[in-house]
Amino acid sequence: MLLTAALAPTVSVVPGDAQTTTAQPPKIDVSGVNFYYGTNRVLQDIALTIQPNQVTAFIGPSGCGKSTFLRSLNRMNDIIPGARLEGTVLVDGMDIYAPSVDIVALRRKVGMVFQKSNPFPKSIFENVAYGLRINRMTSSKEELGGRVEASLKSAALWDEVKDRLHSSALALSGGQQQRLCIARALAIEPAILLMDEPASALDPIATQRIEELIYQLKARYTIVIVTHNMQQAARVSNTTAFFWLGRLIECDRTDRIFTAPSEKLTEDYVTGRFG
Repeated sequence: MLLTAALAPTVSVVPGDAQTTTAQPPKIDVSGVNFYYGTNRVLQDIALTIQPNQVTAFIGPSGCGKSTFLRSLNRMNDIIPGARLEGTVLVDGMDIYAPSVDIVALRRKVGMVFQKSNPFPKSIFENVAYGLRINRMTSSKEELGGRVEASLKSAALWDEVKDRLHSSALALSGGQQQRLCIARALAIEPAILLMDEPASALDPIATQRIEELIYQLKARYTIVIVTHNMQQAARVSNTTAFFWLGRLIECDRTDRIFTAPSEKLTEDYVTGRFG
């Protein structure tokens, strides 16, 4: 299979990284998923497994269902009137759409970072402390401060803000605000982090910082990222899933998706013939 070298993204895979096999069960196991907005079916028969401590990227043209599917992994779509899902979504073996599921607890376990950074109009400290406070996850000011510091360090932001923790978060740059939102999500110790185009509104330097952070975080978290940037998917992910018109066309190791995809439609997309 021939690819146009000028159009195909450069794949940067750490030797053995994407190829690592594991006996662990999948972190997320999706089968037979159809999703509807009213009578309009926007996802069709999606089946996918996501492995722990890896980065899985969803790629595809605008409107193909990537973000809708991402939001279905922590039931964020529940807030949309008329939205409904058929099929099964298991997180650590638990059916997250079962009637008995505590949605608040689910969203603590499956955190989310949105495309547009959305810091609260509070201080940097209070942004990170917010989830810890409302979930009563600390028992003292010292513990709260320690958790905030650890979260900011995890988001590679501590050194930049440690001397102005009580300043407004809205005074931060766009890239810093996005890393603050990541720190806020990490503070409540999720197992999975969903990221919906987290760098799409950022400049190249801030984007690089976010990508480096994603690569570091996968040692402790399972990360699922939606991106329109195929170069970004090639740089940060272990596995890539290609969506087209509400269907999952192909999911494989990232290096295979970008160099030897199984489906002609995938090849046409990653080589820039459409999209």
